[in-house]
Amino acid sequence: MTQDVILETRGLTKEFRGFVAVRDVNLHVRKGTIHALIGPNGAGKTTVFNLLTKFLIPSQGQILYRGQDITTMKPADVARLGIVRSFQISAVFPHLTVLENVRVALQRQLGTSFHFWRPEGSLENLNDRAMELLEDVGVAEYARLPAAELPYGRKRALEIATTLALDPEMLLLDEPLAGMGHEDIGRIAQLIRRVAATRTVLMVEHNLSVVADLSDHITVLARGEILAEGPYSEVSRHPKVKEAYMGSTTVGGGHA
Repeated sequence: MTQDVILETRGLTKEFRGFVAVRDVNLHVRKGTIHALIGPNGAGKTTVFNLLTKFLIPSQGQILYRGQDITTMKPADVARLGIVRSFQISAVFPHLTVLENVRVALQRQLGTSFHFWRPEGSLENLNDRAMELLEDVGVAEYARLPAAELPYGRKRALEIATTLALDPEMLLLDEPLAGMGHEDIGRIAQLIRRVAATRTVLMVEHNLSVVADLSDHITVLARGEILAEGPYSEVSRHPKVKEAYMGSTTVGGGHA
């Protein structure tokens, strides 16, 4: 493993009652990059993510983070090492304000998640950091608004803010651009670039064109196996990638 590889899998395989969902996946994610894991529906992307974040245990293979074998670790232990998957802590509390949502996430980082009985004033010291995070993701103006009233794209930005509250070294995003219009895709893509300036990002996406200008490196999965790897300019022209997406407009530019 080269020194700049932060996350590596070796022969990663997951079988469910005779069905092989992921087979012999060797993934190398370099530190400080945006790495996209893409593929058609059913390609095994989510299974790989669940394996990496320890919500599934591999049938075979190894997972290494910064050279440490984390294959048998529990999800909470992996998160403490610095790998955070967005959905783990990004479920928005709809009736709390935008600011309060981030403050709850900051409480988790401080180990005071369950101190809801404490007086409101005791949490005020978290407000400055919470506002910084909201500024970072572009939703500070909505700080006092109930999260349920946020537009969809802004809600995804809030979810990323709550994830960043745990100060991860590596951020795993599960289709962060799904269901968005063109304007929101551009806004969240810019946010991901800013986040990646000081972190490593691994993101799952089914649409190849969406990650064209965003990712440094792309790994294409199909039927649970790696089909192609490299920059967008290479993988988008790969014959097997075109075949995997046959009948969809995903490679060319539309949503599948």
